[in-house]
Amino acid sequence: MTDNMAIERSRTVAVVGTGTMGQGIAQVALVAGHPVRLYDAGPGRAAQAAAAITARLDRLAEKGRLTADERAAAAGRLHVADTLEDLADAALVIEAIVERLAVKQELFTALEKIVPDDCLLATNTSSLSVTAIAGALRLPGRFVGMHFFNPAPLLPLVEIVSGFATDDTAATRAYDTAGAWGKTPVRCADTPGFIVNRIARPFYAEALRLYEERAADPATIDAVLRECGGFRMGPFELTDLIGQDVNEAVTRSVWESFHQDPKFTPSLAQRRLVESGRLGRKAGQGWYPYAEGSERPVPRTEEPAPAPTAVTVHGHLGHAEPLVAMMEQAGIRVRRKKHGKHLVLPGGGQLGLADGETVFEYDGDEIIYFDLAHDYTTATRIALSTAPSTSEGTLREAVGLFQALGKDVSVIGDVPGMIVARTVAMLVDLAVDAVDRGVASAEDIDTAMRLGVNYPVGPFEWAALLGYEHVAELLGALHERYPTGRYAPCLGVLRMEHEERAATKDQDSR
Repeated sequence: MTDNMAIERSRTVAVVGTGTMGQGIAQVALVAGHPVRLYDAGPGRAAQAAAAITARLDRLAEKGRLTADERAAAAGRLHVADTLEDLADAALVIEAIVERLAVKQELFTALEKIVPDDCLLATNTSSLSVTAIAGALRLPGRFVGMHFFNPAPLLPLVEIVSGFATDDTAATRAYDTAGAWGKTPVRCADTPGFIVNRIARPFYAEALRLYEERAADPATIDAVLRECGGFRMGPFELTDLIGQDVNEAVTRSVWESFHQDPKFTPSLAQRRLVESGRLGRKAGQGWYPYAEGSERPVPRTEEPAPAPTAVTVHGHLGHAEPLVAMMEQAGIRVRRKKHGKHLVLPGGGQLGLADGETVFEYDGDEIIYFDLAHDYTTATRIALSTAPSTSEGTLREAVGLFQALGKDVSVIGDVPGMIVARTVAMLVDLAVDAVDRGVASAEDIDTAMRLGVNYPVGPFEWAALLGYEHVAELLGALHERYPTGRYAPCLGVLRMEHEERAATKDQDSR
């Protein structure tokens, strides 16, 4: 435990760059009690930003979030800097300018000649290397990344990024300062994408791959990830909100930074969307139309089917075991048998949790897979995967079963891992690998993914729900069917699987 090293509220915080992010960061520092100086190389921009921030303070006061005195005091602490030299008394300078390495390096080289040696220098970059930006500095140890999320006044997460030369005291000072400002800071090493933009890639990539494989349309994939997986937004609607060009550029940057690692491969479908100018909401068209009067596509949802009167449950269903109690509560008679981990319908068809295999591999068997849910008791939709050979009678029994449990049902194509299961498995894989490589702690990764992109739980919380054995088997099956290296489980997942099996064996032997 160390004493809090946050920058004193009496010390000046300078913000360079007065666009949306710069204004938001300045507002956070102001409300926290610091004198704030705004600088922008564009003539008049800093003054315009100061006026915009003051107007937002007025709105906060009108809504009762600031008292009149607090609003007046904050506005009184806000100052415009005409030159970089006006930042000479700053204890912290946060840069939020254009994402170009040479421009940032030039700025900080100039700042280093102006501010005192104990001034903390920070970049809000989301895509550039903190190490590279600091490379030309005389004192690179005091340079750190402070990556806020937009809108900065509202979103709690701040990634505190240590470059190769960043001193521990500088990172701790930035961390404690963000905490003192009411934010939730997480620590991470200087890696492409930091935590959130690195770990989140499969959320977009797997949806795009499923679309390219014609497993389902965007509206259905989005609905399954929201209503079954528990994610706040689906990947297609989220990338439309972010901007297809922005999201594709981040994906491509991470992929190239990792020397074209197949786990980060960009999507050709998204590239074509960007090339067509369909950039999302800002363009009026992306995966979905946004022009006035346009109709939003709806997910594929099956028509009502009669519920089976009885099912047989073979073995323990693992994470899907709550379905058994739900069936009994719905009045469906449940018979139990010891071996296996699947359901048998009255007509003989089998239902199993997505495991990375495909239905067509079971010639002559009536097999249907159902997708992973974050919480089967609260999920309002379930996806089923069938093959063309699956009989209509078996499909209707399966559809009727889940409808009786209060779920909308979407039938998708016969793809390994389905939608939620393969997405979650890849999120876990990248998260475990990041911890093994010293990028961040498991706790900070879970916190970052919950707060930064509103995941229902973090990757390690998902792993605890499912078990590493299930994750490793799912990834192994995907790797066998897509032998490109994209789905090969990282060594950390295999190690966790081994430890889990050993612990179970030890417990069983007692």
